[in-house]
Amino acid sequence: MKKILITGGAGTVGKAFIKKYYDDFEFFNISRNESQIAKLARKYPKVTNFIGDIRNLESMINIFEKIKPDVVIHAAALKHVNLAELNPSEAVEVNVNGSLNIVKASIRAKVPITIGISTDKACDPDNVYGYTKNLMEKMFLESHNTETKFVCTRFANVAKSNGSVIPFWKGLAKKGQPLKLTDPRMNRLMFSKQDSAELIYNAYKNALKSKEPFILSNIMKNVNLEKLAKLMSPNVEIVGLRPGEKLNETLVSSKEIPYSKLENNLIFLFKDKQPSECNLGTEHSSVTAEDMSDEELRKLLMLK
Repeated sequence: MKKILITGGAGTVGKAFIKKYYDDFEFFNISRNESQIAKLARKYPKVTNFIGDIRNLESMINIFEKIKPDVVIHAAALKHVNLAELNPSEAVEVNVNGSLNIVKASIRAKVPITIGISTDKACDPDNVYGYTKNLMEKMFLESHNTETKFVCTRFANVAKSNGSVIPFWKGLAKKGQPLKLTDPRMNRLMFSKQDSAELIYNAYKNALKSKEPFILSNIMKNVNLEKLAKLMSPNVEIVGLRPGEKLNETLVSSKEIPYSKLENNLIFLFKDKQPSECNLGTEHSSVTAEDMSDEELRKLLMLK
């Protein structure tokens, strides 16, 4: 059974992947949140947990050498746009320097495949969080070699992830308080936790056969946040944009189209230009994407 090490494995994305593929791999987790590690251990007792901080290179090298994983999924990050905007030094320390430590530890331990978890905010970034994730993508693709492959997945918003808008609004609705919406025009590409796990698995399967590094995403649907809020409660309060926020997000930009390859629902981004007949054709963003129907939104709200 292959060994998968997840940094930040006690978070939303790590837990979603472990849940879906629990019986298929031997799992190891590195996290610094002790309470979340305890919850993960109770729910998934076969996972081996390490308390560690990706900012500590020596610690990462020690754990990687001890485990000798077949795959590393690098999910640990500072993820909140407004917090990164207010704490840029910390965002760089975690998302850039921490990611570089994962690269160094993977190379040192000769990990066959390392998968970085990125975000639509890394595409044409204009906030601190986006810049840090854009640098992570570039570092991973630069570090790819035949012995230690590096690829990335580029996520949109993961519905019901820790600290995200749906659980926040559900908490307000339970208290009878208005749902706080930054702007009624705000749109987001969104997918489920299960979808995020499948995207990581697809990155792993394609990395096994690919000689080139890539960033992998997929076609997603748009969610207007005012529409989503009003499905949950008629009581909505507009509070204004937070630092670093945009009304719309782009998953694949127009300048990335020549480097894209569309296979069924998967979007690959390569370092070299691709034949025009197989690429995406147009940018993929919350402006150009198909909108989720009310039925799809209700299903998204119901998913665990």
